Amino acid sequence: MKKQPVTSLLMGLATAAALSSCSKDHQIDAKVPETNKEPTSASIQGNVFEPALVDATDERVAQLKLPAGFRIAKFADQLEKPRMLTVSESGHVYVTSRQAGTVTLLRDTNADGKADQKQVVANIKAVHGLTIHDGKMYLVAVKELYRADINSDGTLGTPQQLINDLPDGGQHPNRTIDFGPDGLLYITVGSTCNACAEPNAEHATILRANPDGSGRIIYASGLRNTIGFDWHPQTQALYGFDHGIDWLGDEQQKEELNQIKQGGFYGWPYIYADGNYNPHPRPMGDTTYAEILAKTTLPEHLYEAHAAPMGLIFYTGSGATNGFPAEYQNDAFATMRGSWNRMRPSGYKVVRVHFENGKPARVDDFVTGFLVNNNQAQFGRPVGITTMPDGSLLFTDDNNGVIYRVSYQQ
Repeated sequence: MKKQPVTSLLMGLATAAALSSCSKDHQIDAKVPETNKEPTSASIQGNVFEPALVDATDERVAQLKLPAGFRIAKFADQLEKPRMLTVSESGHVYVTSRQAGTVTLLRDTNADGKADQKQVVANIKAVHGLTIHDGKMYLVAVKELYRADINSDGTLGTPQQLINDLPDGGQHPNRTIDFGPDGLLYITVGSTCNACAEPNAEHATILRANPDGSGRIIYASGLRNTIGFDWHPQTQALYGFDHGIDWLGDEQQKEELNQIKQGGFYGWPYIYADGNYNPHPRPMGDTTYAEILAKTTLPEHLYEAHAAPMGLIFYTGSGATNGFPAEYQNDAFATMRGSWNRMRPSGYKVVRVHFENGKPARVDDFVTGFLVNNNQAQFGRPVGITTMPDGSLLFTDDNNGVIYRVSYQQ
């Protein structure tokens, strides 16, 4: 196997004397003064390593690891880079392919846990996020939001455009959408860059709008790229997993699980993790890091750097045949697509986020084993995730074109 080259990045932002670092901890070798009246310096080693892609053979799928009682199998395969998922009450599964610009309907007509019918039901350039609300399908591309009727056979009517002026995609074009307990539509908009001062205030945000796309506001900001988000079933609090900044080293920036509140600011691009100062870019003008930190809402939980969280759902499945044990109720599942800029891969798995008293307490592995050959190769990068009416869990792999189904049997 041919290894990817390892790239070292050395950021010499300026020379510095013995300055006091103002970051909360010392995860990187940096001296970051409050203002630019003193020099800023940082020395950070960054690495690039992407495991080789191998096929998702039956033998490899069989060695995937899950907690006792759980089973995993392919629900569908030979899909073109499947991304986000949603499921109707009748069990119709819809999956997007941003690359192909398609929405595909999958049906399991004989209830054997495998899709036996596949049909493209919409063609929208760069379509990514989707959700069902009041019997209609909502779909989002980079700059456009659409709504379509759902026919009795699960096919879609002609999509109607509701919004055409969402911000440009840049580095993060993967919009996601969902409806909150308030009946309003939430839209994620990632940053255009790794770390920069965005000229458009709607970048690095979650937006909120009426179901018809009107009344759009910035709900929360300072979120580099929050793709997966959901509301806690009991507290109704909104949680989202934000992607950390790249090129701060193998162990930084850790992925952030945030409780997202209206009007909240979450630090990007100046503050990260538990209050650390990002050496570059600096706050503009006379604004100090301390002033930005004072208005930053810090994460409720941190996870392995560069794991790339994608989908996030709270589990409330109640299916009689495949519903998970009671202790899984109101916990969250998140897909970690996997790292590319650290030497030891992180992610490439599905994790369970334990909640205690309505707050995240810890993160445990749920589906692992996609990394093989001593971490030199992988056969799955999890992305979208959803729950079926029978209580089973579906998640996509956009590398080998597979949707997996996780079920539980006592």
